[in-house]
Amino acid sequence: MALQGKGFVDEMRMVAMKLHTREQAREGEKEVKGPEERSISKWNPTVDGYLRFLVESKSVYDALEGIVDKPDFPYYAELRNTGLERSERLGKDLEWFKGQGYGIPGPSGPGVNYACYIQELSEKDFPAFLCHFYNFYFAHTAGGRIIGKKVAGKILNNKDLEFYKWDGELKQMLQNLRDKINKITLGWTMEEKNHCLEETERSFKYSGDILRLILSPV
Repeated sequence: MALQGKGFVDEMRMVAMKLHTREQAREGEKEVKGPEERSISKWNPTVDGYLRFLVESKSVYDALEGIVDKPDFPYYAELRNTGLERSERLGKDLEWFKGQGYGIPGPSGPGVNYACYIQELSEKDFPAFLCHFYNFYFAHTAGGRIIGKKVAGKILNNKDLEFYKWDGELKQMLQNLRDKINKITLGWTMEEKNHCLEETERSFKYSGDILRLILSPV
């Protein structure tokens, strides 16, 4: 339920944090069910699984970045050029893996499914789309960075991938996007805000399906 008197991004964050487990975040309320929901220190990642994770993640970022470049809603233009874009950097990382002799799998799994769902939302349901946009980008800058560092330490000799680098001050980029989202949602009805927040659980389900690939042996 949306609250009055707060910036909407604060509400989005509050709902998202409750969907973490206690092992993932202090505010977490969810019970641990899958291995990806446990503390990262307990993970046993594989290179093949991590490559699949990167490929499927790129499918989602390709979709998000393509959608805001061709806006069907006027507010989409506000979501361009945030500095948080990841597609180009993921492409560079996949080229690096290829240069190391790894075969790069084609996108065919949960990332493709998620990209299709996001594309569908973008054409008819902006509040729901914004929920996925916010959660996918912000999660990568928080827990995603921790995951990247831990995984690199376990299987990549601490290789610093481009996926985890940003040009400029990340903290300021995030604040700029928060401000834009708060501005976009300022005139939303309570129904629109609640609809957006209710989509959070689905965004976690899709993201979790992609994250789980890191732990997959094949």
